[in-house]
Amino acid sequence: MSAYHQIRALYDRDTITVYQAYNQQIAQLAVQQQKFVSPFSFHRMTWIKPSFLWLMERSHWATKSNQNHILAIRIQRDFWEYLLQQSIHTDPTLSAHKNGEHWFESFENAKVHIQWDPERNLKGTKLEQRSIQIGISRFLIQAFNNTAIHSIQDITPLVNKMAQFRRLGKYKHAEKLLPKQRIYPLNNALKKHLLIG
Repeated sequence: MSAYHQIRALYDRDTITVYQAYNQQIAQLAVQQQKFVSPFSFHRMTWIKPSFLWLMERSHWATKSNQNHILAIRIQRDFWEYLLQQSIHTDPTLSAHKNGEHWFESFENAKVHIQWDPERNLKGTKLEQRSIQIGISRFLIQAFNNTAIHSIQDITPLVNKMAQFRRLGKYKHAEKLLPKQRIYPLNNALKKHLLIG
């Protein structure tokens, strides 16, 4: 796997910020409680994304149905790295399991799925680089919710402001508001597991 699969994120010594898009009810309750509560579903996989611009493309800048509130969720880095270590790629060609049957068995039993999607720029153009998104299965969602989350912030007003700049063609103004994402450092064991060179 080439270097364009490097993880880019906003992080500090202890936490990494991931993004999710939800409807108003789920988002407001999550901010109030600083964790997810019903009607958030704990019975299906939830996907977290460290790439802000990838989620902007996915949610159409917070205008897509049920994705009109953008949450910035700071989680513990040790839990993030635990998720990476437990993960299986959704694409078997990126897997360390060269045998298709072995990959399928591992994929079916995995607690965490990883998918790589084209990164985007402010204009929504696909880039050569790939951004990671992590699917947390129902077996780990409670642990994620109860122990990993440091804080939850609704950044929809910021997103709306950036979206307005984009509509006006003021991309330099929008760029100044972007999260300061950089390459996330991985130890050798995680690089080997993820097949990142």
